[in-house]
Amino acid sequence: MRVLFASSEIYPLAKTGGLADVSAALPIALAGLGVDVRLVMPGYPEALDSAADVKVVAPCNDGGAAARVLSARLPDSGIPVWLVDCPALFKRSGGLYQNAEGEDWHDNHRRFALLSRVAAKIAAGEIVGDWRADVVHANDWHTGLLPLLLKRGDAAPATLFTIHNLAFQGLFPANALGELRLPEELLGPDGIEFYGRISFLKAGVRYSDRFNTVSPTYAREILTPEFGCGLDGLLNDRAGDLSGILNGIDCAVWNPLSDPYLPARFDAHAMGGKHKCKAELQRALALDVEPETPLVIWASRLAHQKMADTALQTMPSMLSMHDVQFALIGEGEPAFERGFAEMARAHPGRMAVRIGYEEALAHRFYAAGDILLHPSRFEPCGLTPQYAMRYGTVPVVTSVGGLTDTVRDADEPALRAGTATGFSFKEQTAPAMLACLERALAAYAQPVTWRRLQRQAMSQDFGWQASAARYLALYRELAPLAPQVEAEIPLQPGAGETEEIAASPIAAA
Repeated sequence: MRVLFASSEIYPLAKTGGLADVSAALPIALAGLGVDVRLVMPGYPEALDSAADVKVVAPCNDGGAAARVLSARLPDSGIPVWLVDCPALFKRSGGLYQNAEGEDWHDNHRRFALLSRVAAKIAAGEIVGDWRADVVHANDWHTGLLPLLLKRGDAAPATLFTIHNLAFQGLFPANALGELRLPEELLGPDGIEFYGRISFLKAGVRYSDRFNTVSPTYAREILTPEFGCGLDGLLNDRAGDLSGILNGIDCAVWNPLSDPYLPARFDAHAMGGKHKCKAELQRALALDVEPETPLVIWASRLAHQKMADTALQTMPSMLSMHDVQFALIGEGEPAFERGFAEMARAHPGRMAVRIGYEEALAHRFYAAGDILLHPSRFEPCGLTPQYAMRYGTVPVVTSVGGLTDTVRDADEPALRAGTATGFSFKEQTAPAMLACLERALAAYAQPVTWRRLQRQAMSQDFGWQASAARYLALYRELAPLAPQVEAEIPLQPGAGETEEIAASPIAAA
């Protein structure tokens, strides 16, 4: 089974968020199941610098931009990866998608259309003559044109399109269609037009053979007007081709017993190292070094989706009413960055803010924290609470999307049964957030209850084995004539999963 996995970012070559982690860990799990999986991504400067065994394969000039395909391997896993090297489009000093001022690159449509065009040629065997794909697995709007391009080709491989976040749709002016050399008939409601613009994500949904989201609950939610982001009509039309498969994490990378970024190691049976990690982070962030004071952490984007505005309303009350510390690592909307920074200056020793993202520091946050605050107005999966739980940091989340599938609220029945792994709230308001945090703080004040919560959270199996087997089952349905490998699919859902994961189309769940 030959699978081409296309993504705009793959850890450790380039990363802005969870997509990069998934794009590294899922292929590793698939390779472990016997799949011949190859990756393709843009040749950003950091990717060219980090990849191993880089070699030139062939030129692939497209639309006048000088480009070439490079073969390489991920430095940690050895998984093969093709890099689309086009300095005019990818060699830039800003971020992967935005410039230093936080504005989208003006030519993102050209940048990611090139990625899709090259991926389509690789998949069809036009660039690498001795390899062609049975299945192409495209991820998020950046590769949304890939199913469309393959659909228009001859003897095209089957396609699976994964929606990691429906809210980011890759919207561009309608006149970009001609610049991308796509036919005018696509500019309509039955094509890729979206309210007068073109949508790369809509292209992925409309033209893929099957598509999925990264959790069962989110797959159901996007069929509603509330969460469908204007595409719920199309999504309902194709509901029979929609699946929900929960994202996993790389448990070798996120392991407090072997994490190289930590000043001390620990596990669920010996938590002394976590206390040392907490003290070290408190010192590093100029927080008061108080081992008994609960440390609440935030480790996600500062965005409206993540309820950063609500957290800004909640923090003053929490800090004034409770003996607690708050530490934040993240970046996002400038107004939110300024708001949290100002609040930290007003609460020296009790609140610290690090704007930006550092992989090593993020690991140290998870290891040091007692409580993770991770609210969201919508959440396709939510990897951050999975990371936190691995380190015994108990999450406080909203009951939406994948957070519903991964965090079991510590209500009385769950506490008695020993199944609770965190705290959740439904009403997306500052009072509801504060009340949920207060429930967590009350549990923290009961050491026996808290240790049980930590152990249960740390025992959850968020590895990729079960979910990778379900992806393989989808690939088999899409390409039944491709060489098959045997992979056992667990009969019972693993920890953090729901029965709906085992269902194939959502319509049948």
